Parts: sequence; structure tokens; C-alpha cells
Amino acid sequence: MINVLVTGSNGQLGRCLRDIANTNEKIKWRFKSSKELDITNKNTVNSLFGNTKFDYLVNCAAYTAVDKAEKEKEKAFLVNAEAVKYLAQSCKKNDITFIHISTDFVFDGNTKTPYKENDLPNPINVYGASKLKGESYICNILEKYFIIRTSWLYSEHGNNFFKTMLELSMEKEELNIVYDQWGSPTYAKDLAIIILKIIISNCKAYGIYHYSNEGVTNWNEFAKTIFDLSNKKVKAIPIKTAYYPTPAKRPNYSVLDTTKIKKTFSIEIPAWIDSLKLALINLY
Repeated sequence: MINVLVTGSNGQLGRCLRDIANTNEKIKWRFKSSKELDITNKNTVNSLFGNTKFDYLVNCAAYTAVDKAEKEKEKAFLVNAEAVKYLAQSCKKNDITFIHISTDFVFDGNTKTPYKENDLPNPINVYGASKLKGESYICNILEKYFIIRTSWLYSEHGNNFFKTMLELSMEKEELNIVYDQWGSPTYAKDLAIIILKIIISNCKAYGIYHYSNEGVTNWNEFAKTIFDLSNKKVKAIPIKTAYYPTPAKRPNYSVLDTTKIKKTFSIEIPAWIDSLKLALINLY
């Protein structure tokens, strides 16, 4: 039996892991929400494992309010960096493999080719900087870790672009949506499945990996596709990022190269539009 602890289990990825938890009898899951486990409390984290022997810790907990982070820098770094350090230290002490979720926002977006794992990070907002600091702690403390950078995460759970567009489509006939930010939408349930695959594989190829659904799009086209597939009569008006200022800067291009994870774990990654169709089915 493989014992796995999931932190941040009430977030959208944590809930997707809950959804698939019963699909493999070899894994015994234990889920902890942020209310049940405050990962920013070092003493709590140190006593977390107690007498229970875990093989993997999957950290889905994060401060993800990108714009709010610009004003709450200390809180963002506490959750995304310092708390991650505490978790990494406990994993080292208890010989636990750490699976940590990171982000495309560690890059500045000043390129036109998909980012590889060894490309130099250069975050342009507080959120990205805090996540990069968390990565750095893991790499310096542990040998047994998988850092998975992902992008544009959405699902039928929690708050995300996908659900926001569907909610706004009930109220609006037109929406202004930026067209000059490019990336790859990622269905959280697909990411949950690859996390399960990593655990079951008992793979020792530790390190940083990129995972997103196949294909590249922009936020406007993503929204249009959501409206089309859900038969919503909403016009998505393309606007430039400059006309929609936000407190936090966003990368113009944050496409991730997923070659490494596909080769290492012998997986095929679904196209983002196919996963979007599945998400709509699962939502309704």
C-alpha cells in the first residue's frame, strides 16, 4: 500500500485528486484542507506526520490570488515559499517524496517558443516570484521531489476562468477579453491523473517537469470556445492587455514544453479543447 498525504485538498486540484482517489486500490489517501492543516505553522508541519508513515506528500496548497499578491507580498511568500520550505524539511526528515505544484508564472513571457524545464525563470509579478522561491527551497533541501509547473488551470471545482466565463454568460451579451496573452489551458483532472501516474510508477527521475494540455491559445479564443461548446450566445470582444490593466503583470507568452514529462512517464496528453469538452460534461 502506498500512503499519500494531500495538502490544500479543497482547492480545485485537490478536489480533482479526491475525484480519482478510488480508481487505484494500491493507494491510501489522506486529504488535508487548509482549515485542517495550516502549512504556514512550522510546528504544526513538523508534527504533521506523527506515527503515520507516508510515501508521498502532494502539495496543492497555494496562495493563488495573483493581483492581490501585489499588496499581500508577505502573505504570498509565506504560503508559496516559507510554508513549502517547512513541508520540504519534514519530507527530508521523514524520507517522503515531495510532489509540488508550481506555475508558468515563474517565466517572464518574453519568448515565442515553449519554455523548457531548464530555461531561466524570471517572474514579473509577486505571485510568480513567491512560487519560484518555493521551488528553490525544494531543490536545495530535497533530492526526492517532483515539481510540476502547470498553466491556466481550470476545472468544475473552485474559482477559475472557465467557471467565471460560464457565470458571466448568464448575465452579459458581450465581454471584453484579452487576446495577446498566449498559453495552454490545463484541465485539473488531467493533472490529477498524471500525479497518480507518478505515484504508481515509483519513478526515481526526480526534478522539475512541465505539464499542460496540448495546444496553444489565447484568453479570448479560450473564452469563445467555452461559449461555443456550452451554446452560450456571448460575444467575446478581443482587447489588448494594455486596455485591461491589472495590478499584477502577466506573461504575454507562457506556453510550457511538455516533452520531458511525456517521455519520462510514457504518457499522451489530451488536447486542451478535448479536455474542455470533458470538463463541461463533468460540470453539468
